Amino acid sequence: VQLQASGGGLVQPGGSLRLSCAASGFTLDYYAIGWFRQAPGKEREAVSCISNSGDSTLYLFTVKGRFTISRDKNTVYLQMNNLKPEDTAVYYCAAARKFSGCNLSEVGYNFWGQGTQVTVSS
Repeated sequence: VQLQASGGGLVQPGGSLRLSCAASGFTLDYYAIGWFRQAPGKEREAVSCISNSGDSTLYLFTVKGRFTISRDKNTVYLQMNNLKPEDTAVYYCAAARKFSGCNLSEVGYNFWGQGTQVTVSS
């Protein structure tokens, strides 16, 4: 059971990145997926989540309107537009076995990816 996060990098303010979270060893059909981030010296925070069916999504208020979470088969994406320096962090994806909805906390997220660095700087 493994989650692999990828797609991070260095981008200028106002730029875009798309993160991917790919699962191997299990199917994501019965899992909600969350994206979390941790900036240096700060606690990890939830950024967005999507239900197992994809019909329910939630966003941290500071990214709403800029980030979009989606899923396709065994991969979940986080499209990040209009990036700001304060979005700089290591981004993690995590899976919670859940048959409806999702939550913006770490409760229930039992499987974690290794993280991908996002740096927004000019």
